[in-house]
Amino acid sequence: MGLPKNSLTEDERIILEFHPHWSTLVSTIFWAIVSVVVAGVIIFFIPDGGSQTLIRLIVAAVGVLAIIVVGFLPFLRWVTTTYTLTNRRFVMRHGILSRSGRDIPLTRVNDVSFEHSLIERIFGTGTLSVESGGEHGQLVLKKIPRVEYTQNQLYRLVEELTDGDGVRP
Repeated sequence: MGLPKNSLTEDERIILEFHPHWSTLVSTIFWAIVSVVVAGVIIFFIPDGGSQTLIRLIVAAVGVLAIIVVGFLPFLRWVTTTYTLTNRRFVMRHGILSRSGRDIPLTRVNDVSFEHSLIERIFGTGTLSVESGGEHGQLVLKKIPRVEYTQNQLYRLVEELTDGDGVRP
């Protein structure tokens, strides 16, 4: 669900296409499991009585709603957030129902840097900073998978466009 091929210019090609790192979903999965367990425990311990079925249905409905809010919606946000690096631009798109995005032409990129802590290095993620000339300035993207490789590819493409001498065509 990245950048549609018909959005590319004639000589543009996709170099990298990715979502935020899977570790952004860890808390989502945890809270979805907690919601299921809590709803299950409450349903199991509802005492027998005339309104037992109705109460169980209400608890189940609240549990399903909780799973949608804490599990499914964050997952959809993750799936619909994409980063695409082409040989001409860096493209970000996000949004479930309405979409928004940002394109940074590589010819406007001034600096590309990354950082990651020890834990982030273990998980293969980090923060990518892209500084560009223009009104929006610096873009900081957290939880980028293979951040070192992504930074390297982005820097390499910027250097190719500047012919290595810092002068843009």
